[in-house]
Amino acid sequence: MLVGERMSHPVITVPPEMPIQEALSLFKSEHIRRAPVTRGGKMIGIVSESDLLNASPSAATSLSVWELNYLLSKITVQKVMRTEVVTIDSDCPIEEAARIMADNKVGGLPVMDDKKVVGMITETDLFKIFVELMGAREKGVRATVLIPDKPGQFARIGKALGDLNANIITMTTFLGKDTSTRMVTLKVVGLTKKQVRETISPLVESVLDIREG
Repeated sequence: MLVGERMSHPVITVPPEMPIQEALSLFKSEHIRRAPVTRGGKMIGIVSESDLLNASPSAATSLSVWELNYLLSKITVQKVMRTEVVTIDSDCPIEEAARIMADNKVGGLPVMDDKKVVGMITETDLFKIFVELMGAREKGVRATVLIPDKPGQFARIGKALGDLNANIITMTTFLGKDTSTRMVTLKVVGLTKKQVRETISPLVESVLDIREG
């Protein structure tokens, strides 16, 4: 899966001269938390909802509403945007985008092709993918097991369940308790919880969790 398949597009951008209150209203109406800042079709920065809110006055201010409106009209996106922007290409694998976001502690990345912003990939997009990856919207028997980190372990489990005409709708691997093991979570349709446990128990180091969901 590549970033271009799951990015949000067309991307919503803001001009640098937009007052921050207008930007906040746009963010609210479009249900977004960040947007690239562009001038003449070229990205010059990025601004987030927190950037805009941090530039707004405190509720405890003694200024009148007229004074507030005047001051806020003078604060533009350009004054609060970030000019050092981490970007990504649309043909980048989705897991690489997640790693870049985690390493840089950002909630979203502008997607660039030919020096143009073509979309945004955000933490919300990644959460949706995670829901699919784990089969969270599908019913079945969910089992988490610990297996040796050796070739052929997935095939053994898959064959044993397949021989019983079970349908494995998800199978995901995570780091185990040490470098010699892997933790695997799978969801199976067509068997009872008891049948799944009896089938996979002889093939794994341990069954960590099993439930219907």
